[in-house]
Amino acid sequence: MSDQQHYECVGVGVGPANLSLASLLHGCPGLPNLFLEKREEFSWHDGQQIPDATLQVSVFKDLVSLSDPTSPFSFLSYLKDKGRIYHFINAQFSAVPRKEFRNYLEWASRRNQNVVFGEEVVSVDFDGVFVVRTNRRTVTANNVSIGIGSRAWVPAAARDHLGPTQFHVSDFVPLSRDLAGKRVCVVGGGQSGAEAFLDLISRPSPERPRRVSWVSRRRNFYPIDDSPFTNDFYMPGYSDYFARLDQGTRESFNREHVLTSDGISESTLREIYQRIYAERFIHGNTDLVSLYPNRNVIEVAASDNAWSLKLSNSNHPAVLGQVDADVVVWATGFRTAAPDFLAPIADRFEREGDEYRIDGDFAVRWDGPSNRSVFLQNAALRQRGLADKNLSLLAWRSQRIIDRLRCVRSDDPAPSFIEWSAKLSPDESVG
Repeated sequence: MSDQQHYECVGVGVGPANLSLASLLHGCPGLPNLFLEKREEFSWHDGQQIPDATLQVSVFKDLVSLSDPTSPFSFLSYLKDKGRIYHFINAQFSAVPRKEFRNYLEWASRRNQNVVFGEEVVSVDFDGVFVVRTNRRTVTANNVSIGIGSRAWVPAAARDHLGPTQFHVSDFVPLSRDLAGKRVCVVGGGQSGAEAFLDLISRPSPERPRRVSWVSRRRNFYPIDDSPFTNDFYMPGYSDYFARLDQGTRESFNREHVLTSDGISESTLREIYQRIYAERFIHGNTDLVSLYPNRNVIEVAASDNAWSLKLSNSNHPAVLGQVDADVVVWATGFRTAAPDFLAPIADRFEREGDEYRIDGDFAVRWDGPSNRSVFLQNAALRQRGLADKNLSLLAWRSQRIIDRLRCVRSDDPAPSFIEWSAKLSPDESVG
């Protein structure tokens, strides 16, 4: 490893976003690249790889296929390389096992020599080119791609209590092993909360908690909207259309359509309901499950070596409820991680609220040269919509970044069947 190397693009972080970009850049002539990850080895939600959990998106929405179906980094290439492609077809999965997709991502990272683990970027500065300092060396680059992902988030009421008996769902697998006979409360009505709840109530009797409560702010335990026309929100054309809307309209859209990305798979809901039915009516276990939708956790307090959660109900604001639990699992989502290493040049970037303002190629708008860019991935929810954090547009976004690096423009997919833009009718456009 030389003390000084120059690249066309250096990536910071190796999650699915930058791994997609690294995969599509692999072998591109004239575009030397390097992708750095501070973790010693690849991981992707490893702490919540609950058995039998599945993806909520199509298998074709892998790292590369929707941009380059012939890429050696596709999911099909992974299956072929592992000698299991026929077995996968014969298994007839209705959805891809999440652990299998995680293993595919690790496979892609390992076969790409431009991806380096165990090297942390500590600062990014600019002196005609970007100067990227790590804990091991300094390199320079014409462009930088930030893909550092997100961090587990819990409400303020829980932050002082986190530990072995109160933890985020991202640590569910290692911290939920010894819960037999205990009272467990899962907080959060999205897919992660549903998977944790289902796992807990499905355990063999000797390993099962005594009671499992499920609390959600939503008015019910709602399914994901995965219907064909709704999925138009997760197409490239809609992403570009969304970016042109005014800020207020974009924020309203994200609130109104959150269930298109954060609802619960119908198969998971069906399994939960069937399990509750079997326990209550067939096995006579009437005390196993408590369901509390439409509740907000407003206070968490220690109580007799356990936890007491005070709940408010938006339909009955004057009446407060309470759930007592030995263990609390917070399935309350993630927030974009702060790229602190950008501090030397952060004041040169434009902002839009709490996000860096990006252009149509996902480059941060700044006062530097137009041919030197910091690309921002998975950090523009308010500018690019719910699809920004979703797997659906990984390959397309990566291709758009590569097009910017090469000063070309690839053909976009055929336009949507839906006309999203407002246009004058033929009569109104005359004269």
